Amino acid sequence: MDLFSRSWAALRTAVAELPDEDFARPSGCAGWLVRDLVCHLVIDAQDVLITLVTPAEAEPTRDALTYWSVSEAPPTGDDPLDALIVRLAAAYEEPRLLKFHLDDVGSAAGRAAVLADPVLRVGTRDVVLTAGDYLGAYVLEWTLHHLDLVAYVPGAAGPPAEGLARSREMLERIAGAEFPASFSDTDALLVGTGRRAPTDAEKVVLGERAAKFPLFLG
Repeated sequence: MDLFSRSWAALRTAVAELPDEDFARPSGCAGWLVRDLVCHLVIDAQDVLITLVTPAEAEPTRDALTYWSVSEAPPTGDDPLDALIVRLAAAYEEPRLLKFHLDDVGSAAGRAAVLADPVLRVGTRDVVLTAGDYLGAYVLEWTLHHLDLVAYVPGAAGPPAEGLARSREMLERIAGAEFPASFSDTDALLVGTGRRAPTDAEKVVLGERAAKFPLFLG
């Protein structure tokens, strides 16, 4: 849960420090500008708040790893919620308004995470898991979206090293295969989630493990 807080704080700080002009840059999420991604983070923060106040009595059905569903193909952008995000982001018009909303809702989500009982069972997306596992799953979410945020923003600070390492470990466990040690944590996450294609040299090093990646998580 501490890693959730550190990863989330670093991501919110990175957004707060972006110059206005960077909101019109592309992000690492195909089809989304930086402003669209930041709008998505507002929705994510709302989801965290909602989930942490949605207790469940049933036994957990997922954990931090099995929380994620794996698709064979990347998002197409045709999902109604994805399209809504783009329209919502455009409606803000000024980056300062998006920054304010993320700081407002995001800070509340961060406080709620600190106060949450890690063994509390919560319900979300028709599954049950402990609050600790739910927040643990979001370390991967925050880390990947932090990489998306800075993908085309030169000089912007990336995710914390401990978040990168933990996210790599999670991705490898979900895939059932480890990246070679020659891959940095960042490269493992980018290649492993299809955010960039492996180079020819990386394909050689991956060998048969290349068939395990990329994973498209949702």
